[in-house]
Amino acid sequence: MTNPPNPYGFPQYVIDRVMQKRGRLAVFDRFEPKRTALLVIDMQNFYVGEIASVVNIIPNINRIAERMRALGGTVIWVGMTAGEGGKSLWRVYHDNFFTKEKGATHRDQLSADSDGHRFHKGLDIRPGDDTVYKSRFSPFIQGASNIEEVLKVKNIDSLIVTGTATNMCSESAARDAMMLDYKVVMVSDANGARYPEDHQAGLTSFYQSFGDVRTTAEVLGDLLPQK
Repeated sequence: MTNPPNPYGFPQYVIDRVMQKRGRLAVFDRFEPKRTALLVIDMQNFYVGEIASVVNIIPNINRIAERMRALGGTVIWVGMTAGEGGKSLWRVYHDNFFTKEKGATHRDQLSADSDGHRFHKGLDIRPGDDTVYKSRFSPFIQGASNIEEVLKVKNIDSLIVTGTATNMCSESAARDAMMLDYKVVMVSDANGARYPEDHQAGLTSFYQSFGDVRTTAEVLGDLLPQK
């Protein structure tokens, strides 16, 4: 395929730097579906809420998940578990980055028995999909989840990252995965953040040195073509 245009809003200096560095805009032309996993990051009630920019990505996530299943790929719903029985699973975060009240809310709403911990009802979660819970922004941090075990059993080498927030947990997961030698793509219109500036910052930072950024249409048309 030819190099894609720039529908992601990257500054021109980023495009110039990427072209100087690797001579092409796109790193990956195609993924082998059976060795690919779709990661859907933190699309839980607590994070999604009524944030339009996040709610609006749900149809694209579902479209990619449907194609992945049809092609024999893997769909993994990744959620955050921040507390258990009223105790924090990440004390340094809750004790230092929140007020006392907000830290308790984050901890308790992301405990397994809370409605905030549940995945959003609009997500098309199917039997046969995998679910992984993490206790840090990235599931690839040692001890944060069992995601590497899940991926290794399925012989996965490529990841399509979607979810929220673009510049927080999605970007953290995508960066760490690349540094563990996975081929990674972040989907521009299947990741969301509360503010457009945060969304853009996450994609721009990732694109320069960690992997590709593609639209849903590009993922379905190029990375995961029909049989």
